Amino acid sequence: GSVDLKLKRLISHVASRSAGCRYCMAHTADGAARLGVEQRKLDAVWDYKTSPLFSDAERAALDVAVAAGCVPNAVTDEMFAELRKHWSEEQIVEIVATISMFGFLNRWNDTMATPLEDEPIAVGEKFLAGHGWTVGKHGRQQP
Repeated sequence: GSVDLKLKRLISHVASRSAGCRYCMAHTADGAARLGVEQRKLDAVWDYKTSPLFSDAERAALDVAVAAGCVPNAVTDEMFAELRKHWSEEQIVEIVATISMFGFLNRWNDTMATPLEDEPIAVGEKFLAGHGWTVGKHGRQQP
């Protein structure tokens, strides 16, 4: 696609946060860091609406990600109008497809209490815990 992969990882992260999936939050933060998203930008994603590290185009995409991650879905016509100011129809489809894929993954991993691997746990504890993240039910299950 033509939407930057780093931004798609941030979109996935905020959609997962909005849905409350701790498993996907840790994995998307880890993935963002691996792709080269600066730590200060990953930290600021919690305040993307006001952070100078985010462009208006990124804010529009992240607004839709947060609203689409909610149940019930909170995306509005105004949000799509803002997306269209910055993104082509093809890119909007790509953004929504990313959010939708994580909608499935959020429900699956949260419902199944998928155990988190060591590295995403470490990322979550180091970078997300200050914003309320815990491993929760995704901790390693003892046999």
